[in-house]
Amino acid sequence: MTDLENGFSHDFTPRTGVLLLNLGTPQAPDARALRTYLREFLSDRRVIEIPRWIWWPLLHGIILNTRPRQSARKYAAIWQEEGSPLLVHTREQTRALEQALADSGLVVDFAMRYGEPSVARALESMRHQHVDRLLVVPLYPQYSAAASASALDAVFQCLQRQRNMPELRTLRHFHDHPAYIAALAQHIRKHWQTAGKPDVLLMSFHGLPRFTLERGDPYFCECQKTARLLAEALELPAESWRISFQSRFGRTEWLRPYTAEVLAELGRARTGSLDVVCPGFVADCLETLEEIAIEGKDTFVSHGGGIYRYISCLNNNSEWISALAEIITPHLAGWRLENQQDSASRRDRARQLGAPA
Repeated sequence: MTDLENGFSHDFTPRTGVLLLNLGTPQAPDARALRTYLREFLSDRRVIEIPRWIWWPLLHGIILNTRPRQSARKYAAIWQEEGSPLLVHTREQTRALEQALADSGLVVDFAMRYGEPSVARALESMRHQHVDRLLVVPLYPQYSAAASASALDAVFQCLQRQRNMPELRTLRHFHDHPAYIAALAQHIRKHWQTAGKPDVLLMSFHGLPRFTLERGDPYFCECQKTARLLAEALELPAESWRISFQSRFGRTEWLRPYTAEVLAELGRARTGSLDVVCPGFVADCLETLEEIAIEGKDTFVSHGGGIYRYISCLNNNSEWISALAEIITPHLAGWRLENQQDSASRRDRARQLGAPA
């Protein structure tokens, strides 16, 4: 019996939980913390699909000896007093969602696929709160094996250690959910009310190797649908918006068009004003705050572009929290919330059948 089984009793009130999952973050913006984080992240077979005999020497011989220092400088540029932006925003989203669902009596928590707070720690906390029905919600609007499936893998692996596993449901994606699209559109409109509409709106999504599309990953198609629905909600003509993919790694071909190339092209075209939004992220992180807001601006302006504005992720935006509650609520249907009287009756029945007091 593992330590996850200690302290079981029939005298408890079963509860329903919602676990939000995000990618992860290093503990600090320094090379040592980045090495630990990158080792875990880049060892995931969902993330790196090339054979281990090829990848392992590259990872341990080159990448983990060079990339941590480079990444640490980038994290230092966007680090907040409370910690990593992704951690700060995900924590705020969790608290806001818990408050929005307060009347339901749900246990709401979050975990990171890589780093802390870990999935194992969150599941243990929920077990101690007697959660026996659990909805797992990867905070990725578009499904991908490298992100969504990997996050669920971590949950399944941890639950293998539990004797009394909770009833489990998972949310696959919400890329085309009307509430998500509406929250994005409203967020962008508010930005335009103060800053004005740009000549072009660029929607930049996280990139993946092209072979993921060829092997059946729906991510590319779901990004296209999100972009189309968002453009329709904003009533944008075809010539005033673009879609692109960022964060290439390695030499293999990735999903196109590449964000850096689109930014350079728009700069050379002397685009007067450009807004960039990242509809594949619900919380700001290194990829949005450093790669898009800082590096992206440098690329666009250095190639002749004019005004460049990055539109933040939804973060703890009230419309987004309401949308998230709307997205997850149907997945909780049929899970009756037991009260203390239900628990007492269950305890008495168990004792009548010979269970220990």
